Amino acid sequence: MSKRETSIGRLRSMPLAAKIVVGMILGIVAGLIFGDRVEPLSKLGTLIIDLIKGLAGPLLLFAVLDAFLRTSIKARAGVLMVAISLTNAALAIGIGLFLSNSLQPGRSLRFLDDPTVSLASADLSRSAKSVDPSRTIKFVDDLVALIPTTLFKPIVENSVISIVIVAILMGIALRRMKTEQLERGETGYRAVEDTIAAVYRSIEILLAWAVQAVPLAVFGVMARTVGRYGFRPFGGLLVYLGIGILGLGIQVGVVYQVWIKLIARLSLRSFWSGAKGAVAYAAGTASSLATLPVTLKTLDKMGVSPQSARLAACVGTNLNNDGILLYEAMAVLFVAQACGIQLSLGEQILAAGACAIAGIGISGIPEAGLISLILVVRTVLPNEPRTEAVIPMLLTVDWVLGRCRAMTNVVSDILVAVLLDRFAPVEPAIETLPEASMPAGRA
Repeated sequence: MSKRETSIGRLRSMPLAAKIVVGMILGIVAGLIFGDRVEPLSKLGTLIIDLIKGLAGPLLLFAVLDAFLRTSIKARAGVLMVAISLTNAALAIGIGLFLSNSLQPGRSLRFLDDPTVSLASADLSRSAKSVDPSRTIKFVDDLVALIPTTLFKPIVENSVISIVIVAILMGIALRRMKTEQLERGETGYRAVEDTIAAVYRSIEILLAWAVQAVPLAVFGVMARTVGRYGFRPFGGLLVYLGIGILGLGIQVGVVYQVWIKLIARLSLRSFWSGAKGAVAYAAGTASSLATLPVTLKTLDKMGVSPQSARLAACVGTNLNNDGILLYEAMAVLFVAQACGIQLSLGEQILAAGACAIAGIGISGIPEAGLISLILVVRTVLPNEPRTEAVIPMLLTVDWVLGRCRAMTNVVSDILVAVLLDRFAPVEPAIETLPEASMPAGRA
């Protein structure tokens, strides 16, 4: 094997986080050397974000359809799982919104000489089209507008709520079709089921390729940022990173502790002694999919029944996304603040709903938090071009937050499994084995 082939092999085997760090370093060096001449490199970040955005909508549709067709659980266990997951989700979103509203981290990116101008407002020639920061939202009218009038318009526009509405209606219809065929002893539904699963997996693969291009985007963004602004933006990104870690720490260190101690009636020492291996593994892999076998083994050692473990960690994986939801709620306000926009109460409620729906729909893909953030921002700020300058900058630190989100999601899976086993020990009807119902990755 030649040295060139060996180098390529090492590069391919390098973890994504390491590639991102290399991209950051090379981008900083390029920015310092070439200054403003690296301006065209910023298009790398925009291009990759647009690619992810274009694939996220179809993935959301087929993720929901696949879930409707492939899983079925008994009412008591299902209701309890949904109740626990929604409670945690609401608290996670609330924490994210509270931190962003109270600490205003997005303002830390206003580093130019003119304090009224944000980083993003100087980034794009299209910024002249910026929206009025004092605008309000007509909540009822906007909700009605989210109801799709055509099948493909929501996907073209990347409207996350509209896509989920279409997916749910189609999913219910397909589920009804499957039930009718099962009652008649027919198997024609399997072709539809397999087709949807194949398309879903194909889009996952495409998105995985797009995610692998993130280091190139980081290189372009860092080169352009350092070349134009020097190191001044890094203070704002560190604030963003700190607020994100703080919020996830509150969710794990306060909310989950209350569940464990007061509701599950477990000692904190015994819970964390059992869960620490899976959490550490999630920190290393930045993926709850890669951690799933470890999570299932952890739950088995903790004495949780296989049925409750599979229901929470495999079937319920699209609901236990507190890390993603908290991050999105915090980040969408950060992006708005960096653009000089204060979201109204109605817009923040819309953002919270979009976070919840996006988290449910695409939790099963690599870097799901970043991808769903793009959808949420597109839903809340549909006509704001300045966001395209801010979001690529977040790529530079998202690999750190991705690990924190994965750890939070794994703890959520373990906690929900423990609670299900305590309060709903009835065996659920799971139509697929864990391997068949696994997501492709979550972070």
